Amino acid sequence: MQSRTAFQSKTIVTDLVLPSETNPINNLFGGELLARMDRAASISARRHSRRIVVTASVNHVAFNRSIPLGSVVMIEAKVSRAFTSSMEVYMDVWIEDRESGECIKANEAIYTFVAVDETGRPVKVPELVPETKLEKQRFDAALRRKQLSLLLAGKMKPNEATELKALFE
Repeated sequence: MQSRTAFQSKTIVTDLVLPSETNPINNLFGGELLARMDRAASISARRHSRRIVVTASVNHVAFNRSIPLGSVVMIEAKVSRAFTSSMEVYMDVWIEDRESGECIKANEAIYTFVAVDETGRPVKVPELVPETKLEKQRFDAALRRKQLSLLLAGKMKPNEATELKALFE
């Protein structure tokens, strides 16, 4: 199985915030953004694995800036690390300023997907080779996030979480 780069999984979803998608103060519903991010991330994971993918977890979401009615929203998703059958997908959410066209980062999120066969059984995915400085940072941090998740779920013993232990030594 040939390894792939994060760039090969890059997915950009661009959409407009409509009135039916906003809360009483005319900002995009958080749940609507979560659904949009899930779709963008699933496309990214599918591009990396070339398999059917299912959402395994929403690991992190930061709603740092509200997204007002009428905004053009861009979700940029890339696989940040591939494990045996799972892939971490990191997303940056941008708002395009109506007047200047400048993009302002509004939110970010990390989802995990698992590649499966037609019967729903997990299948192996290609290794990810990070290229840029940011991709390398996200790649390295993905293992720490995975270990923390496994530790909190009781699926890993504290002494096995080598990447986490290294942070405190």
